[in-house]
Amino acid sequence: MGQINNNFLIAEEKVFSGALSCRGCGWSLLVRHLASILGENTVYVVPASCFSIIAGPYPLNELKGNVVHTVFAAAPATATGIRAALDRQGKTDTNVVVLAGDGGTFDIGFQSLSGAATRGEEMLYICNNNGAYMNTGIQSSTATPYGAVTTTNPSANFRKIWPKDLIGIIAAHNIPYVATASLAFLKDYREKIEKAISLKGFKLLMIDGPCPPGHRTEPSQSIEVTRLAVESNLFPLYEVEYGKYKINHFPKNKVQVEECLKLQGRFKHLFEEDKKSTIEEIQNMTDFNWKKLKLLEKMNADLAN
Repeated sequence: MGQINNNFLIAEEKVFSGALSCRGCGWSLLVRHLASILGENTVYVVPASCFSIIAGPYPLNELKGNVVHTVFAAAPATATGIRAALDRQGKTDTNVVVLAGDGGTFDIGFQSLSGAATRGEEMLYICNNNGAYMNTGIQSSTATPYGAVTTTNPSANFRKIWPKDLIGIIAAHNIPYVATASLAFLKDYREKIEKAISLKGFKLLMIDGPCPPGHRTEPSQSIEVTRLAVESNLFPLYEVEYGKYKINHFPKNKVQVEECLKLQGRFKHLFEEDKKSTIEEIQNMTDFNWKKLKLLEKMNADLAN
């Protein structure tokens, strides 16, 4: 029996040892908890991403389940075909899960994602959002945070575009469930997995994925950085169930965004004297997004009365 802090016991591991992940990578912890809930009767569909490497080349497989590797743009379409084939065989209780990064979700795979969501395909889509194309060299994606440095936005040309609101876009597809989650808040994460698989139709979870090489952090800082992202409202925890917004965590001791940014080398340049105004911009936008989220939650409550 493997113990996961004081709150969780995984009775039987559903992943094998020896993952090919970097130290401090969020993928291994993410799939460890995911697989412990889903069990072995699961087909994982993996497009080009860090996890396609971590899972290992054929015949290796990190997960105690079936893994289907597919092309960058087609994970939801591949999962759709697998779901249809399983249903034809009467295997309706087999889970079909997509494991994708932000590049394969926000960008290259977005058309396929939107199509599957629109059709209401029976699957769970997991997006490990680490804010760049980490597997191919840390290039910017439309999930890359404002102010971050990547290999395609280097030095003074740091990212000056705000990330896409993926949760809002997918929620607009009128699906049963979409939510954010953090590896620093495992209870919330596990509860959201269980809720998602209890609902019929297309469901999506976006997890804040720590990436030491891409975020330029120490491996030991991964959980601390993700916790600060939540406590500063840079990455709020919330869910949208059948169109209704609900915030899952209200920071009791809210921290300023710079507390999270200063731990990450990709934001180091922002602390130079002539660029500190960018930190203020990020703080202002973070505060605006948090107010908007609270208004969306309040609107749902008002409409219910």
